[in-house]
This record gives sequence, structure tokens and C-alpha cells, in this order.
Amino acid sequence: MPITAPQTSLLLYAPVPLYLFEGSLFIERQAVNGLQLWARHFDLITVMMPVSAVAPPAGWVPVHCYQQELSRVSIEPFPMAYRPDQFLRALPRALKRIRRLIAQADYLSFAIGGLFGDWGAVSCLAAHQLQRPYGVWTDRVESEVMRQSLERPSDKALDQTTWRSRLRGRLYHRPMAWLEKAVIQRADLGLFHGAETFEAYHGLCRNPQLVHDIHIAEEDHISDSALAAKIADVGRKRPLRLIYTGRAEAMKGPIDWTTVLERLNVLGVDFHATWLGDGAALPQMKGRIQRAGLTNCVDFPGFIEDRSAVLQALRQADIFVFCHKTPESPRCLIEALTCGTPILGYEGAYARDLISGQGGGTLVSRGDTEALALRIAELDADRDQLAQRIADARLDGMPFSDVQVFAHRAGILKQYLPVGGAMPPQKRRSGPGLGWDAARY
Repeated sequence: MPITAPQTSLLLYAPVPLYLFEGSLFIERQAVNGLQLWARHFDLITVMMPVSAVAPPAGWVPVHCYQQELSRVSIEPFPMAYRPDQFLRALPRALKRIRRLIAQADYLSFAIGGLFGDWGAVSCLAAHQLQRPYGVWTDRVESEVMRQSLERPSDKALDQTTWRSRLRGRLYHRPMAWLEKAVIQRADLGLFHGAETFEAYHGLCRNPQLVHDIHIAEEDHISDSALAAKIADVGRKRPLRLIYTGRAEAMKGPIDWTTVLERLNVLGVDFHATWLGDGAALPQMKGRIQRAGLTNCVDFPGFIEDRSAVLQALRQADIFVFCHKTPESPRCLIEALTCGTPILGYEGAYARDLISGQGGGTLVSRGDTEALALRIAELDADRDQLAQRIADARLDGMPFSDVQVFAHRAGILKQYLPVGGAMPPQKRRSGPGLGWDAARY
């Protein structure tokens, strides 16, 4: 009788929200891709995700549409409880469920980032109490992001939302930093996305690992023929094509971005710029651009749901201009490189690491919009150098694909986290696990 290999199970916490709307759970397509990639390396996947009872945004689809793709995935919705009162009410019941799920899994990996309602951090502390080894994952220094929000210039005309955000930052950033330290110090493994996050946390963890988390397939990378055409086209005397993709929020430096465009105009650079994404700063950005007389040179299409359209826009751009102000590891920089678009922006460990191999970009001191504008103007004046940067960017982006980075993380989990404490396979939940009881959440 043949011997069958034991099934391996993985328990995750992913902070990507689910939406409970008109009797159905909605999930982001990108989250589905990630769960499918995890399922290539583990037989059973259980993922805890927060659920919100409001209409889903564009890009979310009903979970039941993915019965086949998620056939070995069990989704466990948890209450979205970011207010202290909500969290304290939900904690006893949620903790009981978390303990049960930990006992059923072979491997544990929890994303953290927040304070109240951070079920990933709760899961880390529960696993430690149960003496189960676990991995902790994060892609930005959340407490520092919140602390830096307090350093922005004061404005007497702050709206109520901004005022509340600053008050929350004042109250939360120190306890948040303590929580991050507590769960990372107790972790057996730290999975830190990007060098920026790795530099911030590696000293706290007994086994820190630099990893990446992207959703770009190998077939989405710019092709050889498209790269050759792009390099040939950039040599023509035409406006320089600039782009950014992401939320128009303060941490992304949207006002710095518009300042750079204003300076390029003064320097006589003929350009066309696009900011793909929604956000609270869009009205202010549009106002600045209008006052500068650049409305014909700058587009704000808003959020684009079609992923292929976003990638095509990145491939057509000459330079990806970014002004990130906080310690994070944004995936948009990798996406730009895979599209053969050099990255020019503010200095940071993450960006520096991405272009350390071939030099597919240029970095300036954080906040130095003048230097950034000058670097862009220099490339506009020297199109041969820009063409070389485009080729270099493509080479820097080649190692990154969703299949590669998920395989890397799965291998690290299996290598460094000992299996133990799991229930016998016949007692575990199996199958799609997409049923749920709305009354529980």
C-alpha cells in the first residue's frame, strides 16, 4: 500500500478587508491570486481576514465566484474593530477562534500593522502563549508612519477627518511601536517586505528575512520587443512621459510631486505627467496644477480597476516619479521596474536596494524637490542616458514575479518554522471553507 505524504496546513492573517454586502462576501482579486500562490506550497490554507459590512469598492468580487480557485482555502472572516470599544467587545470571542485555528495549523504566519483591531498581532501573542513558533510579516513601519503624520505643518483650516487622524496618531503611535516590538521579538521568524522595513525591524527579530510581496506575473514584464520599441521611441523629440501609480495621500508626497512638475515647467522641460489613483489630496493637487497653468500637461484619471491598463501605462512612461515620505516598501516601484520604467524619487533603503544591481533609477534626499526636478531635466536633455536607464530598470525588475516571491516566502516558512501542535489531518477543516455565519461578525 503506497505511503501518502502528510498534508501541510498554513494559517495566515491578511489585513486585506472582505466586504459583506447583500448577503455575499466580496474579496479583492489580488488577494485571491495570493491565496492561490500560497496553495501551490501548502495543502490547506486558512486565512483570517477582517470583514466590513459596507458596499465593496471596485475590484472586489463575490467569494463564491472563486470556488474552484480557492478549493483548498478556508476563509475565516473576523470583525473589523479598529475603535477601542469595538475591539474590546470582539476580543474574547475572536481570541477563542484564533486559538482554535492555531491548534489546527502546521505553519503560522501573521501580518501585523496597527493597534486596535490588529488581529495579526493578537494571533502572534496567542501563538507565543501557546508555545507555537510563528512568522510575522509586515511591509511598512506602521508606528513611524503614524508618528510622521504629526510632523506635517499645522493648518488652522484642517478638516475634521484630518484633525481626527492627527489626534489618533498622537495617542496611538507609541503603543503601536510597543506592540510591534513585542510581537517581533517573540517571533521565530520575521518576514520583512523590502529593505526599508527590514532595516527598521531586523534588530528586534531572532531570524529576520528580507522578502517581497508582489502580484506581477512573469508574462506581465515588458517583452524584449516592447523594450526595444520603448528605447527607440524615447530618442524622439517628444514630451517626456512621467507617471505615478498609487493613492493621493500625504504619505505618498503628492504635493511634493506637483512641486516637482511646477519646477520642471520653470526649467523648460516639455513633459506630460499622469497620477493614477484616488485619494484625499487630489483636489489640492488639481488646484496646484491649475494655478501653475499645467492642466494640459497633467492627467488625474483616478483609480483604474483594469490591471492591464495600469501596466500598459507604466510601460509607456519614461520615468516613474515618486515622493514617498514614510518608511514603507511600496510595490509600485517594483511594478515600474518590471515595465522598464526607471524610478526617480526620494532616498530610502527599499528603493536603493531595488536599483542596487543595475542602477535603474536615481534617488535624492527626502524632500528635495529641486534636486529631483534637476535629475529629471538632465535625463530629458540626454535621451541616450535615459534610454540606458530604461534598459537598466528592466534588468533590475527581472527577478521579481509573484510566483518567485511566494515560493521564496513559502520555502522560508518551511525551512525555519518547525511543525508542531497541529491536530490530526482528519480533524482539520478542508475544502473551500467559504461558508460563514453573518451573525458571528
